[in-house]
Amino acid sequence: MTVTERTRRTRWVAGSAVALAVLFAGAATVASARDDGAGRPASASGSAPSTPATDSADAGFARDMAVHHQQAVEMSFIVRDRTRDEDVRRFAYDIANTQANQRGMLLGWLDLWELPKVSAGQEPMAWMDGQHAGHDMDGMEGMSGHGGGYQAHDGSLMPGMATRTELGRLRKAGGKQAEILYLQLMTDHHKGGIDMARGCADLCTVKAEKRLAQGMVEAQQSELDAMAQMLAERGAAPRD
Repeated sequence: MTVTERTRRTRWVAGSAVALAVLFAGAATVASARDDGAGRPASASGSAPSTPATDSADAGFARDMAVHHQQAVEMSFIVRDRTRDEDVRRFAYDIANTQANQRGMLLGWLDLWELPKVSAGQEPMAWMDGQHAGHDMDGMEGMSGHGGGYQAHDGSLMPGMATRTELGRLRKAGGKQAEILYLQLMTDHHKGGIDMARGCADLCTVKAEKRLAQGMVEAQQSELDAMAQMLAERGAAPRD
């Protein structure tokens, strides 16, 4: 077997392992969601859990966070090509891997519920309905606080998401400059994501989804602390 053939075989095996891991994770997610009652038809008495409605917090969070996560994955792959710093590359890979898997879970739930992955006519964040757990949504950048959802601008569809202009800057940056910009953008991204996840933890009804949302809050808060430290090591700080 030639070196090229061995390389291709190694890549195929690695790719198959990743695919199987995602498949098993998806199967476990579907099973968990079913165990929690999602996807069961309501009984005649109405006492059994029913499938979330297309305008529910469960569906809205799944759709919006899937989009939010996709940008985090995109930014993470961009910075891996723009720096040779192993700490940043490893951190970016961890975020990309985690959020890609979570995105698969969210989209899997929408499939399980037989709901569209894109809701025509519904603005991003509208499912939060202005506030949750006493937190006025006027406090979030771009939120109207009156059921109007998030005001998208320059490709930033939800709180914390980078704009097209910022993504363009990241693609052109290199080395330390790329590391700092990525960490700053991802810090903003996590802050927006945490508030969305808290919204689901408050408003969602599917237990498996609420658990995932709470896990996002805890994990991303820990990553915020790590990014602040990494920025400090590079003589920078999170953006105001």
